[in-house]
Amino acid sequence: MTSDFKKLGIIAGGGSIPKMLVEHCQKINRPFFVIAIEGNADKSWVNENVPHLWIRIGQAGTGFKKLHDEKVKEVIMIGTIKRPSFFELIPDMRTTAFFAKIGAKSLGDDGILRALVKEIEAEGMVVRGVHEVMQDLLVKKGCLTKCKPDKQAQEDIRRGVEVALALGKLDVGQAVVVQQGLVLAVEGIEGTDELLKRCKDYKRKGDGGVLVKLRKPQQDMRIDLPTVGAQTIKRAKESGLRGIAVHAGNGLIVDEADVIKLADKEGLFVIGVEPNDYL
Repeated sequence: MTSDFKKLGIIAGGGSIPKMLVEHCQKINRPFFVIAIEGNADKSWVNENVPHLWIRIGQAGTGFKKLHDEKVKEVIMIGTIKRPSFFELIPDMRTTAFFAKIGAKSLGDDGILRALVKEIEAEGMVVRGVHEVMQDLLVKKGCLTKCKPDKQAQEDIRRGVEVALALGKLDVGQAVVVQQGLVLAVEGIEGTDELLKRCKDYKRKGDGGVLVKLRKPQQDMRIDLPTVGAQTIKRAKESGLRGIAVHAGNGLIVDEADVIKLADKEGLFVIGVEPNDYL
């Protein structure tokens, strides 16, 4: 029995979503091939049971050739990518040509990712967002937990939305932590976990702060959507936060039932927000 699905190429970074996507493909009998990024993708699931190739970040030529050899028609880029080492950045000829073409003007994360999407599609493959394959990952609008944001928390969310949108327009980051109207920390290249660790040192007395994560205004929905999971809840609790607000319909929640259960246990709220409601 042949599958009606187009073969999917999964360019896998870190975190649990790449594994979830592979398991989803296996469940629905969709053919796939994984390009696993060294130092990022988890070796515990990228094994002999999963068709794959390991590459460094700088080996775009090797990756493209393999996707063509595997007759991949659609591609999803998913998972976290750590800041690469010097060795990982040594480019092959294909990667060198890519960086020469986009030039210095596109060196922000969002600019590079958008250029990479165009490059993949120029190779004859279609780039998809993970939410197009696994719709349940998108954050729903409204409070998802028993704990609800009070008036002060809502005001902190409003301030966080304002700051996060400004950061996004500048292609700086997706997240900000606000406590009692004060911005404790904004996300740069370090990622949300490190942001939450850092803001712990600036926590004030009284009601805890709120983490706000939004998709950048110019950001392609197919790549690098703001994501929360159980780890985010744990870090938020350790940093004394009261809750998390995520871009509804534009952010991802990993293992939603488990995340909500953990947040309820820790007394944190998780809410899906639409920025326009707070402006």
